[in-house]
Amino acid sequence: MLFTRTKLSDRQERAVQKTLHNLRQQRRNRFRILACIDGTEESFITVTFAARLAVNDECDIIVLYVRPIDQALWSGGLQLRIARQNMMESGFELPGVRDLKRSLEILKEEGIDVESWPQEASHQDAWGDPAGDTKVEYRSPKGRSVVLKLKTAPDAAHGILDQYELGPYNLMVLGEPSRWRSEFKAWFGTGVVQEVVTHASCSVLVARPSLDKEGFFICTDGSSRSMQAVRRAAVLAHMQGASITLFSVAPDEASRPAAEEAVANAKALLKAMKITVTDTRTAVGDTVDEIIETGSSYRIIVVTDEGRSRLQRIFKGSKASDVVRGARTSVLDVR
Repeated sequence: MLFTRTKLSDRQERAVQKTLHNLRQQRRNRFRILACIDGTEESFITVTFAARLAVNDECDIIVLYVRPIDQALWSGGLQLRIARQNMMESGFELPGVRDLKRSLEILKEEGIDVESWPQEASHQDAWGDPAGDTKVEYRSPKGRSVVLKLKTAPDAAHGILDQYELGPYNLMVLGEPSRWRSEFKAWFGTGVVQEVVTHASCSVLVARPSLDKEGFFICTDGSSRSMQAVRRAAVLAHMQGASITLFSVAPDEASRPAAEEAVANAKALLKAMKITVTDTRTAVGDTVDEIIETGSSYRIIVVTDEGRSRLQRIFKGSKASDVVRGARTSVLDVR
């Protein structure tokens, strides 16, 4: 193996695990969004989405840039203090630092201005790379946290999933998967989005340029798992003041009443939560095709992961993954 993780002694490992446990306990009452960027102009839409979904002081935003290890070696092995300094000041810049700074500008444009917030920088060795992992955390007087994280990993997917394990996170926001296996263009590398969507345990929003569209298009099949997703997605939409359309697909005309019952039950659930539903719709046909065709005119399509394990997603796929891959708008896969 070419690269290996930095080895810790047993005592150090226990101390790290204790610290992580304490952090996770503190974060359980927060809504935490992980926005992933890769330095391309298009990828910054993940930061905009994160800002608009994190509507109050109970929400934290972590912006992540993953630097492949070979970039660190290519940069000449800069010293840790330079990496840390670059996170806060202009001057020498490692790959990703400039992009993380740009994220702060976008957050400011969206009304989250961290300029006057106290900040704290920290560093951790990783993979034997001299730059390692570096982050700067800004914390508002009301407790909101914005973190810029420069992470070193063998590849982007590995780094994103590794960062998830340090969570917990409620939502990950990734870029458009425009090169799923056989397609050509992508601003995350081939397979990165696909791999993260397959393996992530939390909800994933795959962001496309859909901010000029309106409304959440929330799909349900009437199952209890689907209703949980309806409830959670509707809260997000309600907090943004976005309209909500409920949608269900029947495989044939004989099954249409069941689809109508599914959206009626979802509407009743949201009414009990004092959340208004703008519209309800049903269709007959192939589930994935109907969702993509009807839902792509909305800002966000919401689908429910079918509860399959990671291995089942890998070998059997899922309708949710098919919608994520084929939609022409942003898709939120709720887990």
